[in-house]
Amino acid sequence: MTTTATSAPADSELPRLRLDVAPLLVLPILALLALPLVGSFPTWVTLTIAGLAMGMMIFIMASGLTLVFGLMDVLNFGHGAFVSVGAFTATLVLLPMQGWMQADSVLLNLSALGLAVALAILVTGALGWAFERIIVMPVYGQHLKQILITMGGMIVAEQMIHVIWGPDQIPLPLPASFRGVFLFGDVAVEKYRLLAVAVGLIVFVAMFLVLNRTKVGLLIRAGVENGEMVEALGYRIRRLFVGVFVAGSALAGLGGVLWGLYREMLTASMGADLMVLVFIVIIIGGLGSVGGCFIGAMLVALVANYTGFLAPKIALVSNILLMVAILLWRPQGLFPVAKR
Repeated sequence: MTTTATSAPADSELPRLRLDVAPLLVLPILALLALPLVGSFPTWVTLTIAGLAMGMMIFIMASGLTLVFGLMDVLNFGHGAFVSVGAFTATLVLLPMQGWMQADSVLLNLSALGLAVALAILVTGALGWAFERIIVMPVYGQHLKQILITMGGMIVAEQMIHVIWGPDQIPLPLPASFRGVFLFGDVAVEKYRLLAVAVGLIVFVAMFLVLNRTKVGLLIRAGVENGEMVEALGYRIRRLFVGVFVAGSALAGLGGVLWGLYREMLTASMGADLMVLVFIVIIIGGLGSVGGCFIGAMLVALVANYTGFLAPKIALVSNILLMVAILLWRPQGLFPVAKR
């Protein structure tokens, strides 16, 4: 008896991956549920935009660490040091250029900010390269040692900030063009928050395009899924590790500049104070997922804003409660990486 094997037509399409839309619906559902609780539409719009702006800044700081953990499997508890260093490095440009910062000119204000951001990115990127080569590289694959040694590195960085910039807090006022609010009827939206939203969206779109439309992005995503296979194909993934670490450190520096201007006051521990929040975002998003990190940052910021307005007493634990709720629904996070 003979059997005939049937084969699929040569031009048949490969099965498409189904888009998981459930996590994408969490943000609009949360916002809509908050509207009747807040009661006032203008207040709700103000809280929502403020939360989105805060979420964009958190995403910028957390996205680099997301890639570092996803690709390199490194628990870098010293990531907050790059946030602080980036913010303090920006003062080397912004404080001497107070004339440009206080001028009633968007062009001069943006020029000063652009120079400060460029310097912060260069310094934190170089610091990230040294940090990876000297501190992180000897402890690859050893999570307990990674936690201890990177926390030690963050403490050293904070003390170096005290040595270079002094122990006092440094005020960092907003540029003149980005103070105040835009009024849309009864809705008041702070100008700087709109700038933060714009920068965050640019960073997210750039990361999306790099990760999904370039060969380097393909290698990064493949390395997150299966690093051994990437090495077997002849690519030197260690070099990719270094590049990702440098990029993650530079993003932390950019986030530090934005966060410092948001607070208008710099302290050496400002990065360390954010680390719990950053790790909550990474866990919620799914360890190693940039898209999940983006959604997680927006959720954390919106929940913090809504609860801060509706129930200030539980605002401090709102992020923990959010993380518990998300993990009860999806134990691996919103967009888990396959290998985890």
